Amino acid sequence: MKTRTWTKPLALCVLAVAMAGCSSWDSMSSRQKGAVTGAGIGGVAGAVVTNGGVLGTIGGAAVGGVIGDQIGKNR
Repeated sequence: MKTRTWTKPLALCVLAVAMAGCSSWDSMSSRQKGAVTGAGIGGVAGAVVTNGGVLGTIGGAAVGGVIGDQIGKNR
């Protein structure tokens, strides 16, 4: 099966999950919000640096989540 066939449905699923996650944003602590934001930014940065590599994206999300968690701890 071609990759293009799965691109749009996969993007819609990711968007739906992201929107569902945002509905609970108000009940999250500042530390949790920092971790989520850091993971998102880190994942995007990792994907850009590694030209869309899976390990770079996951690694960036993991590192960004830890950094965001530590920054959110001090707020």
